[in-house]
Parts: sequence; structure tokens; C-alpha cells
Amino acid sequence: MANAKSLVLGIIIGGAASAAYTLLNTPSSGRDFRENARLKSENLKTTILSLKEEGLQLKDQIAQTSKEGAELIKELSEDVKSSVESWKRTVEPHQKNIQKYLEQIEESLKELEEKAKAEQNTDPVDEDTQPSH
Repeated sequence: MANAKSLVLGIIIGGAASAAYTLLNTPSSGRDFRENARLKSENLKTTILSLKEEGLQLKDQIAQTSKEGAELIKELSEDVKSSVESWKRTVEPHQKNIQKYLEQIEESLKELEEKAKAEQNTDPVDEDTQPSH
């Protein structure tokens, strides 16, 4: 908003400066000059009103766009949240199955270790494999 005010102020000051310059450096008669000054003043007034109207339209567009953007972000965040929840529900049963399979594998490994130890203890010792004294 500060930029719009600066722009309008700059246009007004520029218009006044150009009017003063024209006043001081014009070679035309007083009547022509007054008519010219009146026309330029009307043009400047029309331009300023036009800029003001366009500024208000721009402000309204920005407000509308901001509102729509906020609504879109809200919808997007709700969609993302819904998708994450759906994904969690889809993955959860598989996580439980994987955990169950891992536990079964652990049990199988323990049983194999126990069998291997038991077989080591019951195997007769080969004389070829024993260290000599």
C-alpha cells in the first residue's frame, strides 16, 4: 500500500512540476496557455482518478486472491492429512505382519542355535581333529 501512495504522490508532484515548468517556459499567448493548462489539468485529474480506480481494483484482486489462496492451502492441508491417515491405515496391517514374521524368524534362529549346540555336545570327537600333545 505504501508503494501505491508513493506512486500517486510521485505522479502529483511530477504533474505539478511539469505544469510549473510549462508555465515558465511557454511561448504561447495567455489564452492559449490557460486553455492548454486547463486541458492538461483535466488530463492529469483523469489520470489520477484512473490510477486510483485501478489501485482499488488491484487491492480488491489481491484480497480475493489471498482469500482463495488461503482456502486452497486449507484444502490442500486437509487432503494431505487425509492421504497420510489413509496411508497409515493401509500400512499398519503390513507392519504387524512384518513384525510377526520377524519374531518367527528370531524364534527359528534360536531353535537352530540350540540344535547346533546340542549336536556339538553329542557328536563323538574325531581323533584326526583333536590336537596332539
